[in-house]
Amino acid sequence: LITDLKQRGLLDSTLIVFSGEFGRTPFAQGSGRDHNPQGFSLWMAGGGVQGGTIYGATDEYGYRVIENKLTVHDMHANMLHLLGIDHKRLNVRFSGRDMRLTDVHGQIVPEIVGA
Repeated sequence: LITDLKQRGLLDSTLIVFSGEFGRTPFAQGSGRDHNPQGFSLWMAGGGVQGGTIYGATDEYGYRVIENKLTVHDMHANMLHLLGIDHKRLNVRFSGRDMRLTDVHGQIVPEIVGA
């Protein structure tokens, strides 16, 4: 995908995001309920992302974030920034209320977006 987009001159204007809705613990717990929201990975390419950047780290077991923790709100803010959208101005109507996708959180991370 990346090679194709690059050859067509579309990589810089296309943001590719690979992630799951939750992480997994590095240990099998048998029941399949080994979700791990305390430490998981997200991969991005194109669209202005700083290639080759590793941001954050987990403990030696891959269980908890120990360096540069980001929230889902932060990731949404950074993805929207890369798409040219100000996350502080993006509102979604839910149950009759205008709410920000990034709530009152969401920080732009220059190391990721090159800002």
